[in-house]
Amino acid sequence: MRFDYIITGAGPAGCVLANRLSEDPDVTVLLLEAGGGDWNPLFHMPAGFAKMTKGVASWGWETVPQKHMNGRVLRYTQAKVIGGGSSINAQLYTRGNAADYDLWASEDGCEGWDYRSVLPYFKRAEDNQRFADDYHAYGGPLGVSMPVSALPICDAYIRAGQELGIPYNHDFNGRQQAGVGFYQLTQRNRRRSSASLAYLSPIKDRKNLTIRMGARVSRIVLEGTTAVGVEIATSRGSEIVRCEREVLVTSGAIGSPKLLLQSGIGPADHLTSVGVPVAHDLPGVGGNLQDHLDLFVIAECTGDHTYDGVAKLHRTLWAGLEYMLFRTGPVASSLFETGGFWYADPDARSPDIQFHLGLGSGIEAGVEKLKNAGVTLNSAYLHPRSRGTVRLSASDPAAAPLIDPNYWSDPHDRKMSLEGLRIAREIFEQAALKPYILAERLPGPKVRTDAELFDYNCANAKTDHHPVGTCRMGTGADAVVGLDLRVRGLQGLRVCDSSVMPRVPSCNTNAPTIMVGEKGADIIRGLDPLPATIFADERNDQRPRARAHVR
Repeated sequence: MRFDYIITGAGPAGCVLANRLSEDPDVTVLLLEAGGGDWNPLFHMPAGFAKMTKGVASWGWETVPQKHMNGRVLRYTQAKVIGGGSSINAQLYTRGNAADYDLWASEDGCEGWDYRSVLPYFKRAEDNQRFADDYHAYGGPLGVSMPVSALPICDAYIRAGQELGIPYNHDFNGRQQAGVGFYQLTQRNRRRSSASLAYLSPIKDRKNLTIRMGARVSRIVLEGTTAVGVEIATSRGSEIVRCEREVLVTSGAIGSPKLLLQSGIGPADHLTSVGVPVAHDLPGVGGNLQDHLDLFVIAECTGDHTYDGVAKLHRTLWAGLEYMLFRTGPVASSLFETGGFWYADPDARSPDIQFHLGLGSGIEAGVEKLKNAGVTLNSAYLHPRSRGTVRLSASDPAAAPLIDPNYWSDPHDRKMSLEGLRIAREIFEQAALKPYILAERLPGPKVRTDAELFDYNCANAKTDHHPVGTCRMGTGADAVVGLDLRVRGLQGLRVCDSSVMPRVPSCNTNAPTIMVGEKGADIIRGLDPLPATIFADERNDQRPRARAHVR
């Protein structure tokens, strides 16, 4: 069977494309997913994400040794399930700063992708429980709601931030990004609202949409300079599926460049070095990798103030029962419900540090769990200058890629990251948290100098799971796709996911990826773009009226 469109991955952007393209009954769409379905209840329980970063529904990849982090190899979780990262993340709904997208347009050559132009696509996707204003909307596919089971330590954290001089912010996606407060979450009816549930479940009976799981795309089939289909590796061997219009690559910031490279599309010298025949020399494929590196401080609590104690069997059973009966309690928590955005560099264009308050210790894979109840505060530097690569390790499509985020290759990133961690430690030292925090355990009070903090973070820092940029959109020799998302020099082939972002947004990347899918769908269908936003209050700049360095 032939299809008009073939979509190569059912992550956030792939789910959006499948929904929007199949709205036209005259086209046929094939959505392919290498992973399986989201049948496991853990995918839908908000707190279930903690299991996901520990190997459930992921590719099991890791980085190459990081030469600027003492050779550390980091676990690099990438989703392998329908819904992609939106099915296994912490459900934080953050869009970034207006300046992020304005820089896409002004400095990266992405005209039409400025903040006023992309905001309508964020709003079209959104079904917001609380907000309806210039920045928000309701009635869209994606459920967005506020936390329902916040613990007292969450309010204490927000007060502590204010004691340090960081203002309270009720909406990180509104006029201003800076401040501390509660995150909005991709949840509906106290269940995860993944891209699969939001965009695929309501349309699963459309006759013109075919969804195939357990189907790994091993290469794009080219005839000359035109993509005509894909080769799929299945449990029964391989098969070629052809399309009439376009192949749409939506395999993520690691998977999309990997697929292009496997197909002979990329830097000719690299392809030759691993034995892949060169079909189209495109130097930018797999370059420009950016990610947020996550540093953290963990403190021991004075009592049972977080969810660490729920790990005990009897409390786990009770928490599960509470959730099933009332949709409240620990299972209804994303475990990271409060946080904020602030400045490591007081002269930064917009907030350059993001905080996530973790309601426990050892919540995520690779993070140490305390014997007694603990609380974690993550900090991530949001404007990294370091750039890395995705490369093939072999010509075999089943081989894991060589992922090199090249963390801290620019010394400025390290300096700002350590400053962000210092601010996180100071938040934990404020009076509002004294009733809840007994003592800092990691890094520990003896770790103070830059050299000591560097060694601690080389051993403990982790990815924030926000890779972007490896099929960069824009102009210049290293651009992979144009503003219409077409792969340069080829026909019938586009990339539409986080890999096209020219620089990483200042936030978690699920919502921006969904936005790319929404805007990309209109581009592919040849529709006029949604009208750019005109604000009722034209003073919007997403910056606080006055800011002072908290140090």
